[in-house]
Amino acid sequence: METIISKDIQKAVSLLTNNELVAIPTETVYGLAGNIFSEKAIKKIFSTKQRPFFNPLIVHISSIEKLESIASYVPEKAKILASAFWPGSLTLVLKKNNAVPDLITAGKDTVAVRIPNHPITLQLLNLLPFPLAAPSANPFGSISPTKPTHVAHYFKNNIQQVLDGGSCKNGIESTIIGFEDETPVVYRLGALSIEKIEAVIGKVSVKNNKENKPDAPGMLARHYAPKTTTLLVNDVRAEIQKHSSKKIGVLTFKDSLNDDTITEIVLSKNGFFEEAAAKLYAAMHQLDAKNLDIIIAERFPENDLGKSINDRLQRATFK
Repeated sequence: METIISKDIQKAVSLLTNNELVAIPTETVYGLAGNIFSEKAIKKIFSTKQRPFFNPLIVHISSIEKLESIASYVPEKAKILASAFWPGSLTLVLKKNNAVPDLITAGKDTVAVRIPNHPITLQLLNLLPFPLAAPSANPFGSISPTKPTHVAHYFKNNIQQVLDGGSCKNGIESTIIGFEDETPVVYRLGALSIEKIEAVIGKVSVKNNKENKPDAPGMLARHYAPKTTTLLVNDVRAEIQKHSSKKIGVLTFKDSLNDDTITEIVLSKNGFFEEAAAKLYAAMHQLDAKNLDIIIAERFPENDLGKSINDRLQRATFK
């Protein structure tokens, strides 16, 4: 079985209907998708990713109308957020409907759900009689995939199809918000900034680290990590000096170091957070493939999507 990169939606429908997995494009990252009601498919997601069963999955639906089949209760502020940001890079953690299998939710009484903002995957979801569980299409803990080739490289002969939707335009995972006593809590920083969320519902708190029984994906300390040793620093030039004898890769926000002795990727020469986020994982994949001794990443300003990018880099560098 060879993994095929293909735009054939009917093939994806057939595979998913027959309890197989398909890698699907979203605006955030590629997901490894299966029928939420198929125990065979869901177990295959966990085994293919080598993902622990205590880490819950995100359910993808095609419309707000489908939410009542997934969630038993939707707080008022969740309705406001869904109306403002769906389809889009927002995942809501809500009390689950009894129909949602415990395997999806790691035994919790809550379920993570979103409507992805990608035309191909929305078309696919509308052709299916069931929602899709779709964690990122990468081995557990590795760099997330934002191109079809990333997925094919990871899983080679383990899945039959990567549904080709091009490069993911937002490039980092969705922001996850849960509700504790009706109060919104950010469980994962992501492609939707805190500033945009707070403009709609007011102040939110952030609880985005939990090693034991995490409330949502992306809360573990080490995640999104290259194989190459990676450091996150404020002063890239000073760090380069410490490793002068090594083959160095550098990831910077907007300023080039103009140093021929290193391999450098500048994420946004114009200093745009959205562009940097969109390019982040692809740049990490690129550097990780160059047989370097070390990757040095520049810490971003702690505002807007800079917070989310720092979160990903921090987890990539955690030892």
